[in-house]
Amino acid sequence: MSVSIPILKDKARAVRMSCIQMAHDAHEGHLNGSLSCLDVLLVLFNNWLVIYPKDHRHPDRDRFIFSKGHACTGLYAVMAERDLIPRKLLAQYAQTDSPLPNHHCVHSLPQLEWSAGSLGHGLGVASGVALAMKRDGRKARSVVLLSDGECNEGSTWEAAMFAGAQKLDNLVAIVDYNRVQSTDFTDKLIGKIGLEEKFRAFGWNAVTIDGHDFEAIEGALNCAPLNQGLPCAIIAKTVAGKGVSFMENQVLWHYRTPSVEDLDRAKAELQAEAIY
Repeated sequence: MSVSIPILKDKARAVRMSCIQMAHDAHEGHLNGSLSCLDVLLVLFNNWLVIYPKDHRHPDRDRFIFSKGHACTGLYAVMAERDLIPRKLLAQYAQTDSPLPNHHCVHSLPQLEWSAGSLGHGLGVASGVALAMKRDGRKARSVVLLSDGECNEGSTWEAAMFAGAQKLDNLVAIVDYNRVQSTDFTDKLIGKIGLEEKFRAFGWNAVTIDGHDFEAIEGALNCAPLNQGLPCAIIAKTVAGKGVSFMENQVLWHYRTPSVEDLDRAKAELQAEAIY
């Protein structure tokens, strides 16, 4: 059963607060990208991905590749909110021997499909998975969430070219276009790259949406594939640090760790408590 938009909005506030609490407790950063992709993750895990919580290796499951691994607080918090992992595990984020390291690892958390590391590999992995499932005759989908910063990487476009040539219409790529990278703004570093047009040039169908509009996110996902025979790219225009005014669109918050004062300000703005 789908979760309603008002409930998703309530979940979003609590999950955002959880990410900030995790970053504070573990003295880890990368909040910009975690907060920007949370609304997409909530729709995916609550209303769209075919998952089997009691059998995370079910052959008919959708395969979800979270490519922007530095933003894994968002992934962990959404999985915990969805009760796919125990909520108490969030308190162990980035601790020694924790199943929740600061870049997610399938060997630590077997519910995952893939381990993240260097950026720029997720689309290639998801394309290979999509091709394998097509050849096996499976109806499951391969879904990848990547950052706009990963679109700096040549490997991303090699994978896009391959997926277009192979007509992988069981592949959905979602780009978290929050316009902020580790040291500056995306458009300043590589120009206004026109991601929708670029994916189309590589043989994809593509659409640009507001990545914080739950109805738009769900609508775009429900339309995938936009055309049979073509992979689908959803360019989600988002806000880095979304939900907390002093974090939004600030390059500094790619690495900065929230202080006690930051934590209190965020709680007051979000009017929410962490879920653990």
